[in-house]
Amino acid sequence: MSKIEVDQVDPQSGTTLTLGTSGDTVNIPSGVTITNNGTATNFGATGSASWTTTVKTSTFTAVAGEGYFVNTTGGAVTVNLPAGVAGAVVAVKDYAITFDTNNLTIAANGSDKIGGVTDDKVLNTEGIAVTLIFIDSTQGWLVTDDGLQSSLKIGPYAVDFLCIAGGGGGGGANATGEAAAGGGAGGYRNSFGSESSGGGGSSETALTLTNGVQYTITVGGAGSAGAASNTTGIGGLGGDSSISGTGITTITSAGGGRGQVYNAARNNDGGSGGGGAEAGSTAGGTGGSGTANQGFDGGTSTAYNAGSGGGGAGGAGGALSVNNVGGNGGIGLSSSITGSAVGRAGGGGGGGPSTRGTASQGGGQGGQGNEAGTAGTINTGGGGGGGSAASSDYVGGAGGKGVVILRMATSNYSSTTTGSPTVTTDGSDTILTFNSSGSYTA
Repeated sequence: MSKIEVDQVDPQSGTTLTLGTSGDTVNIPSGVTITNNGTATNFGATGSASWTTTVKTSTFTAVAGEGYFVNTTGGAVTVNLPAGVAGAVVAVKDYAITFDTNNLTIAANGSDKIGGVTDDKVLNTEGIAVTLIFIDSTQGWLVTDDGLQSSLKIGPYAVDFLCIAGGGGGGGANATGEAAAGGGAGGYRNSFGSESSGGGGSSETALTLTNGVQYTITVGGAGSAGAASNTTGIGGLGGDSSISGTGITTITSAGGGRGQVYNAARNNDGGSGGGGAEAGSTAGGTGGSGTANQGFDGGTSTAYNAGSGGGGAGGAGGALSVNNVGGNGGIGLSSSITGSAVGRAGGGGGGGPSTRGTASQGGGQGGQGNEAGTAGTINTGGGGGGGSAASSDYVGGAGGKGVVILRMATSNYSSTTTGSPTVTTDGSDTILTFNSSGSYTA
């Protein structure tokens, strides 16, 4: 094999230099760099462009065979096309996803046409990329392909959640010197950071959502207020909250337990248990059981004429141990999933003829003397307070409606929801707060 070493090869005559003959292979060894300072034709796929990495921010003239990233953040930009030569290609891409705000104008050279007409063209779709090839004098530059950044679908991604059920209603009381127990908080399940779930449970694993799948968000309703009756005035059970959809294990938080009343059958289990109340002439009434990893038990009564506190996500309801003094509602838990710490899912306080049971973090306080129990705070899942009756009939307080909160990277957020959740941001994350039922499509 012979070897030729020269600095330049020129044709012997004319302006065309031919390497090899038909059927030959011209080999470029590994590591060799070919620099093109002229016009390349018939290299690679027909109509392909070589993209430059210097971003354009102002009006410029394109060179055939090149593609450009154009940033219109600072204002509209015009790209002037080169003179049309059959097979010439130019491509552009919306660099900052701002073509919808500040357009890119494509201007032809002289009498050259774009799509068969001599008018300039405008790109105003955010994220678009367009490749144009010059065909002939009749049609000029034609679009051979275009695409949007959104065509690159996001893969499965992690979403943190806080799912709180509706709080149970506090019991009511009639005019016999009796008082009723507070309702239990709605079940509390959480995956954000290292924050706990209810009932002493650990933080759960975040959900993994799949692009294009719709996930149903159910927000549990408030347990109804107990009527002023010593047999049927038990509060209402809170509604379950849930997150469900294809590819995930449904997250369900159980509704808060009912606040008991004097002389009524025990029926107060829930996410957090409802408080127990005196059973007829016998001191004592058992608090409801909370659900594992969602909430604590309601308080148990060991005295007369008052109600125990409902259980909370962070602690058991206060027991009734002194006559006429209501038990305090169990404490809730605080979460910063929305960007700031908010306490939720406290149990309702028990009613007491002489002293009410207090409550916090969304729970309603019990009645004192002749008073109704107060309602749990809406969208906290707090339990309702128990009513108190010294000489008149007083109802309990309704529970607080639940809430479901999702937190995800803003880069993954699809913006597709139903149910009108509140949308906020915290750093690089987007937070959806569902105060009513709806959906999110990943």
